[in-house]
Amino acid sequence: MSATAPPGRDLRAILAERGFRRLLVARLTSQVADGWFQAALAGSLLFNPERQASPLAIATGFAILLLPYSVLGPFVGVFLDRWQRRTALYVANLVRAGLVVPAAIMLSRGHEDALFAIFALLVIAANRFFLAGLGASLPHVVQDPRLVTANAAATTLGTVAYAMGLGTAAAVLGTPLVGIDNRGYAAIALLGAAGYVTSALLLRALFTRTALGPDESERRTDLLLAAVVDVARGMVHGLRHLVQRRAAGYALLVQAGHRGLYGVLALATLLLFSRYFTGGDDGRSISGLGLVIASGGLGALVAAFVTPVATRRLPGWAWISVLLGGTGVVLVVLIPPFRAPLVLISTFLLNIASQGTKIVVDTALQHECDDAYRGRVFSLNDTAFNATFVGGLFVGATLLPSNGRSGPAVVVIALAYGLLATWYAVVGRRAAQPRTAVAQESRTISTR
Repeated sequence: MSATAPPGRDLRAILAERGFRRLLVARLTSQVADGWFQAALAGSLLFNPERQASPLAIATGFAILLLPYSVLGPFVGVFLDRWQRRTALYVANLVRAGLVVPAAIMLSRGHEDALFAIFALLVIAANRFFLAGLGASLPHVVQDPRLVTANAAATTLGTVAYAMGLGTAAAVLGTPLVGIDNRGYAAIALLGAAGYVTSALLLRALFTRTALGPDESERRTDLLLAAVVDVARGMVHGLRHLVQRRAAGYALLVQAGHRGLYGVLALATLLLFSRYFTGGDDGRSISGLGLVIASGGLGALVAAFVTPVATRRLPGWAWISVLLGGTGVVLVVLIPPFRAPLVLISTFLLNIASQGTKIVVDTALQHECDDAYRGRVFSLNDTAFNATFVGGLFVGATLLPSNGRSGPAVVVIALAYGLLATWYAVVGRRAAQPRTAVAQESRTISTR
């Protein structure tokens, strides 16, 4: 089927692919579990009655969970390009489930100390490994012309599933069944462990050992120790590959820039709905953050339908530029009054832009990069994705007051989005021109 086929037909085509459906089910199960586990962590940090976390403390908590993996993340790609990915994904989820159990026990007893942070860190690290493996595996279950639609469906439904996990956790907390206390957070975390086990069993049962790659002709077979020693050189090769594939490299950079700005906005929204709009009341704060999650998930879902249509009429670089430029306008227009409904609307629109950008970037990396490098490239992208988000959180912790309300900060971020969109419009178009010229030349030769 051609790349110009209607998006609805492409969506039906990829859903008709048994391999894609199976990978999607395993992914959604795991990401619902992510939502449950991370809701337990966030609740223990934000709504613990014994402490009122400052913006800096919140940013530090995210850094403890995300930055160590972000430093080690590039090493993961070497293993994804070496090991059978089905096995790697299966084991990653079993490891996560095993780590959640002791973390939940410590959470129930209020022992949120260094050991608890280590367990939480390892769970999050395995999660990023899992998501990078899914990205590298997708081209093995979907034909290349349909990767945009496949990414739109997989990443967006994954985001929605994650939001459902967060939302259902928020819904049951404070009920007679699950209280807003350490035992309640522990129960939610254990739900996450059950979800990880289910996802692992699905992967084991639904795929053969070699179904998700890497291809035998490209898979590394030298000793593991030699690969670990050689990992730095391998990452240099991965970076060189991105330099050679400029469209992919620029896509990675623009998403990293967006994630930094997104981190500032995420912290501001968190503080606004947990403190400014609700006066610090735990019940109202959880309900407000539940609305934020729902509006963000809805925006991501809309992006899944809009992006494949848009990228059939616009090049990927142009669509990202429109999304990021539009985000700057939305921020200036909707946020400064600091009214909860307007912030929810802006969250909805921001997540359309964020998810639309992710869909196009993931597709660019899959399409532009050779399979032998995809694991390393996706790990690099995942590292940038997390590290820049955490950097944005720390910038927000510096710029924002404790309740998150800052008009000047919103204006600065809006201007930054405008500059980022303008930069990518220039470099993205320039990187796409050689490929367009080659395609036009090929068409000309074929008509002679």
